[in-house]
Amino acid sequence: MVTSPDLSPLEAELLALAGEVPDPELPMVTLADLGVLRGVHLTTPRHVEVLLTPTYTGCPAVDAMSTDIEHALHARGIPEVTVRTVLAPPWSTADITTEGRRKLTEAGIAPPRPGGPAGSAAGGRGPVPLSLAIRCPHCGSTDTELLSRFSSTACKALRRCASCREPFDHFKEVAP
Repeated sequence: MVTSPDLSPLEAELLALAGEVPDPELPMVTLADLGVLRGVHLTTPRHVEVLLTPTYTGCPAVDAMSTDIEHALHARGIPEVTVRTVLAPPWSTADITTEGRRKLTEAGIAPPRPGGPAGSAAGGRGPVPLSLAIRCPHCGSTDTELLSRFSSTACKALRRCASCREPFDHFKEVAP
């Protein structure tokens, strides 16, 4: 979540409220944990603009996120809320907070590694190989295998641990 010393106390409060909205596809993490909330601006005493960057351009959860943010800020007494999708700078898995990574692991989802894979294509840019050693969120083993490039959402891959034999989702790395 982008914060600025230029925020008024009300904007900081509204940013925190919007940040506590759970992600509709990963309800164990908030929008602040996921790093998709980019800013809140009070444009008039009755209107707030919220900036949101989806995890990828075609993310189907953006409408649900926007509606949930609007409800949270309306409940705070802000009558007019506009949620604007911004694509630059693009979101990356480096935007997920330490707390968000912890919550994903607790929910049985292998979080992306901080900073993405070392030595990935184009010096951290480009496609991320799916043959990486991913730690099982159940037993901690790195002896895991890819079952499917896509899982319950396009952001995740389905893997299985060879040690404990449990399947699990892996939140795919997206390099900054």
